[in-house]
Amino acid sequence: MKTIVCMKQVPSSNEVRLHPVTKTIIRDGKASVINPFDASALEQAVQIREKLGGSITALSMGILETAELLRDGISRGCDEAVLLSDCAFAGADTLATSYTLSLGVDKIGDFDLILCGKMAVDGDTAQIGPELAQTLGIPYATDVIEILEVDETKITVKRGIDGGTQVITLPYPALITVVKEIQKPRLPSIQSIGDSLQKEITIYTAPELGADETRTGLNGSPTEVVQTFIPENKVDCVELTGSIAEICKSIATIRQEVK
Repeated sequence: MKTIVCMKQVPSSNEVRLHPVTKTIIRDGKASVINPFDASALEQAVQIREKLGGSITALSMGILETAELLRDGISRGCDEAVLLSDCAFAGADTLATSYTLSLGVDKIGDFDLILCGKMAVDGDTAQIGPELAQTLGIPYATDVIEILEVDETKITVKRGIDGGTQVITLPYPALITVVKEIQKPRLPSIQSIGDSLQKEITIYTAPELGADETRTGLNGSPTEVVQTFIPENKVDCVELTGSIAEICKSIATIRQEVK
């Protein structure tokens, strides 16, 4: 069983900084963590490997510092890690990202199953998994809440839908996106952390992937982020005093002013 887990580097806090010109997230690698949904996907992949054997490859697109995030993935159970890193990939939206990731999947070679987190906490689009599956031309299931059955030829999952759940069986190769609650990520051991430091991270640039640079980064992104901000929780209170009639009159006046 050969599994690929897509992992993303996300900011470790809500204080996201945007580049003033490109309006893309500034990623310096100093305050970043594994996207929590991807960490749950990795744990699910590890449990599938414990049942069926095989290997797990972590795949990510990002700056060179993302290699440290991939080492964390190795310490949690990945066998190999592949990083796609090039200036040509910077500023990518979900369409450009899924295209680049598909090239990484092609480099990895034959696989049975791709696992992705349902979404990234810095974007919340939930588009990468489906777009990657469409680019690769493979069946997929989103919002998976439970793996019901898995063997060497197929996987049966339960996914959340509006108003209930749905059971789907997918033949390999296939892709699923999982919710954060599907598994609780295990903590790496001291031994596994040490072993991960000795592991080589495979890095591919745009030319090495044979990427069409009109489809990567800002060049290949039909959408852009115009603005991002943290909503202010601001509440204005007015204390009303007097008789019931006076208070009702004050409420009517306030309602008129709001309109």
